[in-house]
Amino acid sequence: MSRRSLFTLRISTLLGIAGLGMGLLTIPCSVSASDNLHIEITKKGLGKEVVITQGAREWFMLIEVTPENSVVLRQEKVHDTYLVDESETHDRPMTTGEVDAAITDYVNSVKTRATKE
Repeated sequence: MSRRSLFTLRISTLLGIAGLGMGLLTIPCSVSASDNLHIEITKKGLGKEVVITQGAREWFMLIEVTPENSVVLRQEKVHDTYLVDESETHDRPMTTGEVDAAITDYVNSVKTRATKE
């Protein structure tokens, strides 16, 4: 192979990987756990949303971040009956790390509770 074709191949590969990475950042992340939990995490502006389902049960968390504050919504329902429906407002914007940690903690909490039931 010539030097030019090697260079073109390397650049094409890097651009392909970068394009794939950008595409993965814009689509919802779906994770399936071994206990039939379906977990979907989506970026929403500066915050994130997670929806976890297991049969007729659904857990939902939304973290909405604005320059002035952050709002965290949590819901849990079975069929159309809400077992939990709560929100909290923080007087400052959450950082990306705080949003990620809150989502991770929530997912782990739901996994633990779902396996106990």
